[in-house]
Amino acid sequence: QVQLVESGGGLVQPGGSLRLSCTASGSIFSMNAIDWYRQAPGKERELVLGISRSGGRTYYLDSLKGRFTISRDNAKNTVYLQMNSLEPEDTAVYYCKLANYWGQGAQVTVSS
Repeated sequence: QVQLVESGGGLVQPGGSLRLSCTASGSIFSMNAIDWYRQAPGKERELVLGISRSGGRTYYLDSLKGRFTISRDNAKNTVYLQMNSLEPEDTAVYYCKLANYWGQGAQVTVSS
């Protein structure tokens, strides 16, 4: 059984930054790519970023390039999502996904 625990969400003003973390239990972390999804109110969940199991390849939603960065530390079983220049449209619940497992979600609210 794998559990994913997210942390780092919160309220931030437009233009601000947040870093989300997702830590996994179990032994499959380093063997899998990891994705971050988000779901805004009234919208479908969408894939926004992902990173290969070695961290050597990342993929992004085009609209986020230059603002969001994904990284991972396999020694800590943790993936990070660094979000800069946040906009109100980034308000959503952010989820990490590892294989078929999902985190509980972290609320990110961008508002003045």
